[in-house]
Amino acid sequence: MPKLTVDGIEIEVPAGATVLQACELAGKEVPRFCYHERLSIAGNCRMCLVEVAPGPPKPQASCALPAAEGQIIKTDSPMVKTAREGVMEFLLINHPLDCPICDQGGECDLQDQSVAYGRGATRYDENKRAVTEKYMGPLIKTVMTRCIHCTRCVRFSEEIAGVDEIGALGRGEDMQITTYLEKAARHEMSANVIDLCPVGALTSRPYAFEARPWELKKTLSIDVSDACGANIRVDSRGREVLRVLPRINDDVNEEWISDKARYMCEGLTHRRLDRPWLRKKGKLVAASWEEAFAAIAKAAPGKSIAAVAGDQSDCETMFAAMSLLGALGSSLLEGRQTGMDYDTSSLAAVNFNSTFAGIEEADAIIIVGSNLRTEAPLINVRLRKAVRRGAKVFLIGPEWETTFGGKFLGNDLSLLGNLPSEASNALKAAQKPAIIVGGGAIAKGAIPPALALASQFNLVRTLDDGSAWNGFNALHLAAARMGGLMLGFAQKGGMADIAAAKPKVLISLAADEMDYGPFAESLKVYIGHHGDAGAHAADVILPGSAWTEKKGTYVNTEGRVQFADKAVFAPGDAREDWTILRALADSLGVKVGFDSFEELRAAMVAAVPALGVEGLADYGSALPAGGGSAAGEIGMPVKDFYLTNAICRASPTLQRCSAELLHGEDYAEAAE
Repeated sequence: MPKLTVDGIEIEVPAGATVLQACELAGKEVPRFCYHERLSIAGNCRMCLVEVAPGPPKPQASCALPAAEGQIIKTDSPMVKTAREGVMEFLLINHPLDCPICDQGGECDLQDQSVAYGRGATRYDENKRAVTEKYMGPLIKTVMTRCIHCTRCVRFSEEIAGVDEIGALGRGEDMQITTYLEKAARHEMSANVIDLCPVGALTSRPYAFEARPWELKKTLSIDVSDACGANIRVDSRGREVLRVLPRINDDVNEEWISDKARYMCEGLTHRRLDRPWLRKKGKLVAASWEEAFAAIAKAAPGKSIAAVAGDQSDCETMFAAMSLLGALGSSLLEGRQTGMDYDTSSLAAVNFNSTFAGIEEADAIIIVGSNLRTEAPLINVRLRKAVRRGAKVFLIGPEWETTFGGKFLGNDLSLLGNLPSEASNALKAAQKPAIIVGGGAIAKGAIPPALALASQFNLVRTLDDGSAWNGFNALHLAAARMGGLMLGFAQKGGMADIAAAKPKVLISLAADEMDYGPFAESLKVYIGHHGDAGAHAADVILPGSAWTEKKGTYVNTEGRVQFADKAVFAPGDAREDWTILRALADSLGVKVGFDSFEELRAAMVAAVPALGVEGLADYGSALPAGGGSAAGEIGMPVKDFYLTNAICRASPTLQRCSAELLHGEDYAEAAE
């Protein structure tokens, strides 16, 4: 580890570190535009200049200069100060300086660094160049005259997303950043370039001119658009969520989120349920809370009551429903609303055991029945890292356009019990072999044969360094799935057993993807936030809260317990779900044991202690033996990446993404 001196401070840095990283370890701030910790080094903005000795008597770009033994680095010398002022002056020669009308105003790197490191005035009065606006799709607004050619967006598309959609045309002053043929960016992570852009060249099209950053209240939350549990920040003003941004969490989402996670929030203000409704003579009519509760009490369900949790339900809501049904003497609970049925006695057998960060270290991976680009874009990004490290990937299921290569073995589950020699040899030779069983395979009964394969190839092992490795991974699609399984919100026979019981009352916790046909004779009570499929089938609608409108605990597909805070209040007469269930208990004449959210959470944690500790829950490393066989073609459960839940389907932006990017429909601009 080389030792060097930064502004008189002697430090030791890891081998392979750059001078810029050494300066940061010494606590010195070095300005930069093109450098980003998760992207390759470009060295083209020249803002990170420092003085280094021994070396040429001129400033050097610290991001591209390796740290070496004995270097003496100065970050604040007169030479460095003058050089940075010169670089900033050149960057601003063609910049339009339209901060008052730029959406990056107030959170713009160029704005901040020009104040901190610029001259304060320009010596140039020539005409500025102008660049025509590019079209990058319904999510990204472009004003390319502001572009400083840092190429962060280009490197992100190529290196992280794995889709070569954005590039540079021309040279020198004629250089322009654009999508090829000026078509929309089509990959599932495209809008992350908005966060990466250090100027206002790439901004959010739906958020344009909506607010300034200092107007917004910032709330820490968890994404519920899939089962990855990305850490997000919800920015709101008044009662409206205006945007969602990623938070850094290296164990979960690094600093990326999918386009669906980013723009789903737009659906929170559309198609909302804001008052109770009752079905009378086949039509839904507005009602009061008292009338709605009276209608449910009139059904006198007794023990004949069931509850089905939707894909975005928080653990507290599910526990409140469990408490209500338990007080009534019923155990008809299910969270796998689409009909999946698998053994839940061992949570390790239905968990992503290698963890998201751990899958990067796998060197042989079998993916069964999963299109990771649509089911878990954040895991897809991790797999690209694994492949760059030399991992071999084999896929069983329908073919799709991967961003990491891999070899498709076929689309029949019988391949699990009879792997081709190339795949089986790779698993045998691997130090860290892994299997990922996706939703399409789980629905076809792939868990038992996948467990048998895990036993055959010793996917659970102790490595040479003494650490444990568990390469068996089940990939769920719903944010509520693992939390519900930890609570026991599941029947041995799945939804089939719930339907067979013919309950008098069915409580739907925003379950919009289930089939309500078998419950024609039941009183269907829908506690949800959007007028989607569940509300259309309901006999009683009780308006609930979306995930941004309540506190909640969520468990992602790797068993990581995470907490979300309340950002805004629900609209109209809508209430938090647990309060609705608590009031319903009074109407049905039973006690549930809690009167406040704190009491509810305490009771839940007492029942399942792991839900009170943020971080990975311990399901143990032992896997059931598995066995049996499965056969037949696998179908992919995600048909439309952008419209997988009620909030997404209510978002005009995601509707447009689906129509334009997936189905090829043309959208005319106003001037057209």
